[in-house]
Amino acid sequence: MNLIHAAVLGALQGFAEVLPISSSAHLIIVPWLLNWPESGLTFDVALHLGTFLALSLYFWRDIIELAVSFFEVLATRRLNTPARRLPFLIIAATVPAAVVGKLFEHDIEKVFRSNPLLIASVLIGFGLLLGAVDLLGRKRLILDEIKTPGALTIGLMQCLALIPGVSRSGITITAGLMLGFTRESAARFSFLMSLPIVAGAALLKTVHLFKHGIPAGEGLPMVVGIVFSAVTGYISVAFLLRFVQKQSLSPFVWYRVLVGSGLIVAILSGFR
Repeated sequence: MNLIHAAVLGALQGFAEVLPISSSAHLIIVPWLLNWPESGLTFDVALHLGTFLALSLYFWRDIIELAVSFFEVLATRRLNTPARRLPFLIIAATVPAAVVGKLFEHDIEKVFRSNPLLIASVLIGFGLLLGAVDLLGRKRLILDEIKTPGALTIGLMQCLALIPGVSRSGITITAGLMLGFTRESAARFSFLMSLPIVAGAALLKTVHLFKHGIPAGEGLPMVVGIVFSAVTGYISVAFLLRFVQKQSLSPFVWYRVLVGSGLIVAILSGFR
């Protein structure tokens, strides 16, 4: 992989992993449209590490607070405050996607990676669902009001993010809005619960990479991918959490519909 490809795909991962527009869809569609070669395991590691770094840097205070609350509960055995419940709710919400991902990730990827038309349809369909829920949701609950059933519901919905085009942040924010949370609370919980998933994916892929070694010439593109993914991911998190405080999610809905529709036209017209 050359450095331009690494920079473009790293930037795409950073923006699209955080914004509700599906990073997996973009990382399949863009190389397919441009006839670029497969990125491979080395670059997958770079993308996941970059995203994890971005989220960790932005939410470092939250991570410390979650860790303190976690050990307070272990010491006192009391889940008597929202802060003490939150780390365990995040763990509970993470389990379904971790289990389903371990069992079905490769099978799902095989089905969708070779079918851009299906990815385009999913982009549109789940974009419209996000728009409908954003328009009709009550948007009154804050993060401190999340309970176990709500966290598990969001966690189960996150399993759908294995399908390219759904978007991890998109489907979890959709679930939060369905449960009546504000846009900011839904987005914040979405990002916090993505931390263990992204960290786990990065760790597993890194261990696998070191077992087989970094292919010759892939070291520098990997570093470039990590840097671009981390920088754009950090920018995207900061942007989205500020944006949803005052604005609807309709720009992302329109983006998904336009990209999906454009892709369908490109395929049906024989452009690609």
